[in-house]
Amino acid sequence: MHSPVMNDLHEFRAPQHMTTDELGDNLARLVWESFSDFLSRDDVETPLPRLAAWKDDDPDTQSAEEALIFFMWAHTRGTQLAFLGRAPDEIIRKGLDALHRAVFEDMVAHGTPNAQLPIFEQRVSARYAEYHQAASESDGRLGEAVSRHLSGDPKECREMAFAITERAIAVANPLRDFLEEVELVD
Repeated sequence: MHSPVMNDLHEFRAPQHMTTDELGDNLARLVWESFSDFLSRDDVETPLPRLAAWKDDDPDTQSAEEALIFFMWAHTRGTQLAFLGRAPDEIIRKGLDALHRAVFEDMVAHGTPNAQLPIFEQRVSARYAEYHQAASESDGRLGEAVSRHLSGDPKECREMAFAITERAIAVANPLRDFLEEVELVD
């Protein structure tokens, strides 16, 4: 027999309201979880192939940073889709700014020199523009764009493009579904 408390534990409910800072913190946590799963290969639902350039099954710094950018973009995209037409662009932007601020602060807290952040932010901005354009054309184009930056090897890019597309969908759709019931407040 389940007690009322146990029944409540089994019924997860999305919050009705979320501030832009809460959204940013929650998204940052999800980005890091996705990134950690990618590095540890714990996520078997949509695994990405290992790249030839990775030593001892570990990504090089460039590939790891590109993966982080991809997961930031995928969570950004899911959030934008969820709030499209439901929240003012300015409030959505504040929530996404909070996401990026939290990720950058985490990077510094874990050893990234503060002086490197502006260069990384420029790469993030360039990739976002490229990924948004590719996604507007097709899911396949998105997979190709991300794969090119993760690998650079045309053979690996073809193999990886489908897995990237699946990963983007696996991140963005559930996030969008979750956030569709949430009111974003400033």
